[in-house]
Amino acid sequence: MSLSNPLPDATVQLDIVKSEAVQHDTLFTTPLDKAARFSFDEQVVACFPDMIRRSVPGYGQVLAMLPIFAKRHCKYRQQTSNGQRVSRIYDLGCSLGGASMALAGDFAPHDLQIKAVDISPAMTSEARKLLRDNYPEHDIEVVTADIREFELETCDMVILNLTLQFLPAADRVAVLEKIYKALSPGGILVLTEKTHAFDEQADAWLVERYYDFKRANGYSEMEISGKRNALENVLITDTLDEHHERLDNVGFARHLTWFQFLNFVSIVAFK
Repeated sequence: MSLSNPLPDATVQLDIVKSEAVQHDTLFTTPLDKAARFSFDEQVVACFPDMIRRSVPGYGQVLAMLPIFAKRHCKYRQQTSNGQRVSRIYDLGCSLGGASMALAGDFAPHDLQIKAVDISPAMTSEARKLLRDNYPEHDIEVVTADIREFELETCDMVILNLTLQFLPAADRVAVLEKIYKALSPGGILVLTEKTHAFDEQADAWLVERYYDFKRANGYSEMEISGKRNALENVLITDTLDEHHERLDNVGFARHLTWFQFLNFVSIVAFK
């Protein structure tokens, strides 16, 4: 079987960002210094939608489900300064605002108050522009901040899409504790992460099939190797069991894995 053709997206077409300036991901087409590390800088921002589409299995499906979850679990529990009842949602580690756009696209402007937070100024600068251009009437605030230090207000929903894995392992519990405390009773956390399997043979199979996925989406062996080396000690995965155990420990009595595609999973946790 040939693995040379791009894999189709199984979801209804969902634009991660609506930009005419998206570049093809060519960051790792030439050899890099072995000490080079992946960074969410201007170069990554320019090709990020293409990178996500070709590198993260199921990302479109995860985004497409967020407004469906929100409609079930966001109950207008918060109030704006002018007395309007809204559902407040945090998009933590928002990158270019894909999750925020997925939500805004399915909700009326007065229904949601979205706060999108990312530590990368390059990401938040572009996210702010994209969200303003595409959803100018929605209440969406883009903040440049470290989510470990950013204070959360009471909210209905928190999204952590491929974010926790970039934090030091020692800081992950504190972030989840802060999220649990901020969520209203009945609110939810959607946690999406790359994982590794505890069983070495199972993990090796999943990793190789993931590389097959990337090959099928046009990445060369040099690009796959270069990205892997650049992410070493930058992106540190947990097992699925470790994620669930951590959620238990911070107070989420109920949580389940609702989506898995190779070594990428998404969990929903209920307050």
